[in-house]
Amino acid sequence: MKLSAIIPTLNEEENIREAILSVSFADEILVIDSLSTDNTVQIAGKAGAKVVQYRFDNFSAQKNRAIDLVQNEWIILLDADERISPELQNEIIQIFKSKPVHDAYWFYRKNYFLGKEVNYSGWQNDKVIRLIKKDTCRYNNKPVHEEIETSGTTGLLKNKLIHFTYKSKNDYLKKLNHYALLQAHELKMNGKKVTWFHLYLKPAFRFFRHFILKQGFRDRKTGFEIAKLQAYGVYLRYKKLKDIS
Repeated sequence: MKLSAIIPTLNEEENIREAILSVSFADEILVIDSLSTDNTVQIAGKAGAKVVQYRFDNFSAQKNRAIDLVQNEWIILLDADERISPELQNEIIQIFKSKPVHDAYWFYRKNYFLGKEVNYSGWQNDKVIRLIKKDTCRYNNKPVHEEIETSGTTGLLKNKLIHFTYKSKNDYLKKLNHYALLQAHELKMNGKKVTWFHLYLKPAFRFFRHFILKQGFRDRKTGFEIAKLQAYGVYLRYKKLKDIS
């Protein structure tokens, strides 16, 4: 059984080489790039990946496009800031040796934020589907926070996927802006209207949720920063919706 790896990118010159190396056990590596303006494409090519470029519409459409382009039945989906650990790699190989019994597999993630490992803050049970069977799995049509949908069954791997979320606060703010605009357009399409509740109470509760309910205080300063930025992301989403309405 052969395996393809898909890595979507946009200006990921700092991450792409290490991401490719972590899936070097795959039989095919496809980088689908959203017209990067840095050296992502050149670095990916030198690292041994096949690179295709398409204008970015939304996350679901871009990843589904890549799924259709790869040659093999089984696919690993990896973001450029994620890494397959040696232990996780070995677990995947063992699944293939005994033949997969599910159509998709969840991976738990070990998250790092600004270089610090995050153990709480709502990220303690973070998991994503990253190993899929091509014929039975596709991303849903959500423009952001997209998820795999499968007509088959799902399993859960034991070893964790390593996730280096953001290297700087500025990097995180850029991503929040991008996500907030996509979410604002989705909310507008669904006829959502902005009130004081969305601009003030929802962000405040998001902070409370991450820092208190999800025990972000146990991550100390890192947990406080995560809760604060999560709250700001909620505010930004509805502020942008108000601006485009």
